[in-house]
Amino acid sequence: MGETNAYQPLTKNDKVTVVLYRTGIVLSSGIIGLLGFLAFQNLYAPEATVPFLQSNFTLTVLLFKLYFSIGLSVFFIHLYVGKLYRFLKRIYYLAAVCLVGLVILGNGNPILPLFSRPAYGALLLVPAAFCLGFVTAKEAFCFRLYEGYILFALLPLYLLFYALGAFSPKGALQGIIVIAVMLVFFTLRKVFMPLHYDIGDKSAYTP
Repeated sequence: MGETNAYQPLTKNDKVTVVLYRTGIVLSSGIIGLLGFLAFQNLYAPEATVPFLQSNFTLTVLLFKLYFSIGLSVFFIHLYVGKLYRFLKRIYYLAAVCLVGLVILGNGNPILPLFSRPAYGALLLVPAAFCLGFVTAKEAFCFRLYEGYILFALLPLYLLFYALGAFSPKGALQGIIVIAVMLVFFTLRKVFMPLHYDIGDKSAYTP
C-alpha cells in the first residue's frame, strides 16, 4: 500500500517529478473528459455543435496531446520496483510505435484508421490505454482509489470490443462518456493529495 507518512524531507526533484506525474494525470483526464463531453453532445444535443467525429484535425491534436500526457505520468511515476518501472516504459515505447502505425495506416491522419479500419486502429491504442490504466491501478492499490482498478480493465476492454464491432455508434459514444466520468472522478480524488504521498519511503527502492 502507499505510504502517507513523510519519511524524509522532499527535495526539489521530488516535488517537480510529483507535479509532472500529476500533470500527466490531469491532462489525460481533461482530454478524455472533453471527448466524453463531445460524445454527450452528439448523443443528446446534436444540433448544438458540429459532430466532433467529423473534426479529424481536432481529434488528431487531442490524440497527440493524450500520448504526451500519458508519457508524463509514465516517466515520472514513483515506482520503487525497478523491473516494473522498466516494463511500463517499454509498453509506452510500444504505444509510441503504434501511434506511428496509426499515422501510416491513415496516410498522415491517425484518426482515420479508428473508423475505417477499427479492427486494426483501435487495437493500436491498447498499449497507450494499458499505460494509463496502469497508472490508475497503481493509485488504486496504493491509496484505495478503487475506480482505478475498473479503469485499468475498462480502457483496453472498450478498445477490444470496439475493434470487434461489438458497439453500435450510440454504444461507442456512451462508453466514452462512462470512461470520461470515471477518470475525472479518479483525478479529482488523486490530485489534491499531499505531495509526499507519491514519494513514500525511497529506501524501499529495488533495482
